[in-house]
Amino acid sequence: MDELVRLVVILLCVPILSVSGQNAPPPQLQPRPIGPTATPPVATDRQIMLDVQVTDKSGAAVRGLQKRDFTLLDDKQPKPILSFQALDNGAKSASDPTVEVILVVDAVNASSQAVTYERNELKKFLLRDGGKLALPTSLVIFTDRGTRVQDGSSRNGNVLAELYDQYETGLRSITRSQGFYGASERLDLSLKTLTSLVAYQGKRPGRKLLIWFSPGWPILSGPNIDLSRKDQEKFFNLIVDTSNSLRLARVTLYSIDPLGMSDAGGFRTFYYQEFVKGVTSPGRTLPGNLALQVLAVQSGGRVLNSSNDLTSEIAQCTADGAAFYVISFDPARADHPNEYHALGVTIDIPGTTARTRTGYYAQP
Repeated sequence: MDELVRLVVILLCVPILSVSGQNAPPPQLQPRPIGPTATPPVATDRQIMLDVQVTDKSGAAVRGLQKRDFTLLDDKQPKPILSFQALDNGAKSASDPTVEVILVVDAVNASSQAVTYERNELKKFLLRDGGKLALPTSLVIFTDRGTRVQDGSSRNGNVLAELYDQYETGLRSITRSQGFYGASERLDLSLKTLTSLVAYQGKRPGRKLLIWFSPGWPILSGPNIDLSRKDQEKFFNLIVDTSNSLRLARVTLYSIDPLGMSDAGGFRTFYYQEFVKGVTSPGRTLPGNLALQVLAVQSGGRVLNSSNDLTSEIAQCTADGAAFYVISFDPARADHPNEYHALGVTIDIPGTTARTRTGYYAQP
């Protein structure tokens, strides 16, 4: 267990992605060497910004709401909303110039058969409506041989589909692919890649919808996993850093399981729910608190599984960028470092549901 924690700490401190050329035509998938990545910028006014999805009972976006319709709860206590903005169809403004979609193909945590099926479904999505995409979209191919990131984004799904065809997704080839050590290696690679992607996105303005196609990386939590106090403190710091980075970069994370109905009702489709609640102290920390599905829920995203229609699931995720609301508030002054605060947003209209980040870590 100590070895797992040591590997995760080291790998998260040394990101592998260094991305450039946001608008460089034509888009290309580029291998990225190991190297340092800049940390996400911190808001100088200390305000926390939240992207809020509001839907009706059918799941359709609710438009036209006003600031007075929203109630922000910080640890169940009402909090003043300092700023409010309604964004429709990814409309650009001075404060929110872009909404982008990043599609991550995970060939490390899925079998070759699952990756092939996922590849076909993803291409169907890109080619819908004659290849006209509603939002700028880019591709990331994640394998244990390296991670390839598209230079720039495009609304032309035909171009992206052709680009995807040019790259043969690598199959998993981790030496110890079975058992605990193989699982720990996949966890290391996955968290390292996520951290690097979020760090890069933090240097860019606007909101990002990061859609990760994977059954999830290993959770490595259970009755046989016992962390020392020192290990718990390390994992807690990783949880805090990941939560802060996702929030500051305005990344909403989504998990789509490419196993579809073959995984329906399986243990992995619901076990993550044991770890969704925010971690308040190192003593309550487990590796499962860093699971893909857990981070997706906590970022305000979605976990989609047990369906063979991946194309529709992708569309459901990207629809979040069509219409949403942006609010901000002053964080609470904490009594101690990394004090967890649960967040909630309610709407004063019957039949509506608001989805946003589930919490944040306040500082003294």
